Amino acid sequence: MRILIVNDDGIRSPGLISLAKMAVQLGEVWVVAPDNQCSAMSQRISVFGSIHVREVPDFPVKEARAWSISGSPADCVKVALSYVMEEKPDVVFSGINNGYNVGVDILYSGTVGAAVEALVNGIPAIAFSNKTNDDQRVSDRYLLPIAKDLLTREIEPWAVWNVNFPACDPDEIRGILEDRVPAKKSYYETIYTPTGSGEIPGEPLPGAADAIPDDPRTKAGLAEGGDKAASQTAAEEHSERAGKAAELVLSSIAATEAEEGSDMKATFDGYISIGKVKSALLEA
Repeated sequence: MRILIVNDDGIRSPGLISLAKMAVQLGEVWVVAPDNQCSAMSQRISVFGSIHVREVPDFPVKEARAWSISGSPADCVKVALSYVMEEKPDVVFSGINNGYNVGVDILYSGTVGAAVEALVNGIPAIAFSNKTNDDQRVSDRYLLPIAKDLLTREIEPWAVWNVNFPACDPDEIRGILEDRVPAKKSYYETIYTPTGSGEIPGEPLPGAADAIPDDPRTKAGLAEGGDKAASQTAAEEHSERAGKAAELVLSSIAATEAEEGSDMKATFDGYISIGKVKSALLEA
């Protein structure tokens, strides 16, 4: 079996290395990964300029042939097929991602995006994700048997497998839940906080006051006193002035609840989640 491994966390990611160590037990392994962090790129590809491709002779898994590229996760698949690999792979493994790929976040995932890019090229694919690659005990134990099992199964030609491992003691895993559907929410809620200790640089953007959630963590950047009405008035008064600007600091809050039957709920409850991501464009 010829296996291509890609990811979105970069060529030095611990999850990528763990996936390669597992894959060499199944066949011939090629690794093509970004040379930097490329999370949340979905299925983005490069269409202008150039892509730098470099062999990685010191990749920790000696049995694998490894290359890094200056492109996106989906670029990794395209470059591997058109330039790096001598023959088309039988399967693409994507991951192991540092962070869940569940719920609405699947839409943004570079890990899943690369798996779907494989599907576009007629290659079956499996996306693997950990809650965190700082704790790979569960994936270390279950990765190989799950991969072996999924490789024997039929799956629609417009779908990829999506596997998520919780971070806990492997002896505390409650089991594996299959046919999990994406939760109808994001696991990571992005918070946008204006910089500075009490003021937005320049004039407030139109609608800025309404855009800031009712959360004390995001109100730190409002004008001193946190006067939402005053901020809204200022925005309206200057709505005709060009050149408004703000610098927003990004942070995130992880969800803690999800609906029954979803991928997110499974991981919250201490299960390994297995589901499918389907591409309507490829559906027969």
